[in-house]
Amino acid sequence: MEVPRRAALLLTALAVLAATVRSQDGCACEKNKRTLNCVKYGDTCQCKSYGTNITVDCSTLTSKCLLMKAEMYARSGRRYERPVNAYIDNDGIYNPECDRDGNFKAKQCNGTSTCWCVNSAGVRRTEKGDENLRCSEVVRTSWIIMEMKHPERDAPFSKDMMEREIRNAFFLRYRLKPDHVFVTYENPAIIIDLKQNASEKSGSDVDIADVAYYFEKDVKEDPLITTDRLGINVGGEPLQLKDAVIYYVDEKAPEFSMKHLTAGVIAVIVVVVLAIVVGILVLFFTRRKRGKYEKAEVKELNEIPRERNA
Repeated sequence: MEVPRRAALLLTALAVLAATVRSQDGCACEKNKRTLNCVKYGDTCQCKSYGTNITVDCSTLTSKCLLMKAEMYARSGRRYERPVNAYIDNDGIYNPECDRDGNFKAKQCNGTSTCWCVNSAGVRRTEKGDENLRCSEVVRTSWIIMEMKHPERDAPFSKDMMEREIRNAFFLRYRLKPDHVFVTYENPAIIIDLKQNASEKSGSDVDIADVAYYFEKDVKEDPLITTDRLGINVGGEPLQLKDAVIYYVDEKAPEFSMKHLTAGVIAVIVVVVLAIVVGILVLFFTRRKRGKYEKAEVKELNEIPRERNA
């Protein structure tokens, strides 16, 4: 009895192994081209992300942290009216630290003892410091503003039609629900707002930070989705997008000081301040000189009657 049972278990294990091997044939990660070691489980393809050993679900978007990690891994030569607190990602891509779920860790460092704190989109929100810098939490990015434009044309697109097609494209391609997408259009400028606070995101929802990253890659014609490319048609005409600039608004204001300003911005501020100071000094001395002249004029007029009396 024991031998047949062991034989049955062995046959079952071999069948499972054969099914696993067969499932690897033709299994590719549709939502992320920077993956390897893909295995199909039922109707789902699961793969390992480049540069980590984290498994990603290819039926949905991969987290931005893992995507950035994979891109840095690939670059290393291996295989594989805007809100006041809105700010741009001035640091670009770096080699991030991701937690076990593939999300950004609150503290990021560049390997040379320089560290900073990031938001949930992986964008630096503090000044840079040393390894003793403390980042207590990953502040959520609840609003992402994406500004871009389309090529010049004789007549603008229909605003209602453009909004509908963009929201529909974000749902079909990235699976982001339309109630998180808001479109403003003023020919040729297009502003796409993605809004999603923590209470609005369930466990199965995609994150707006990941969506924005996928969209940015699509606009730059470096798509991460392998099966097709972003295609938005407005009134039967393809919508071409360019010059995308992305701003991030966190649930807490960023912690930047004057050090964060670029040299050009600081120079402009200095020039403006100097111009104001010079203007005040010129006004002061002009009034002072005019006052002396008026006093002298009054004095001369007073001397005229005295001369007549003499």
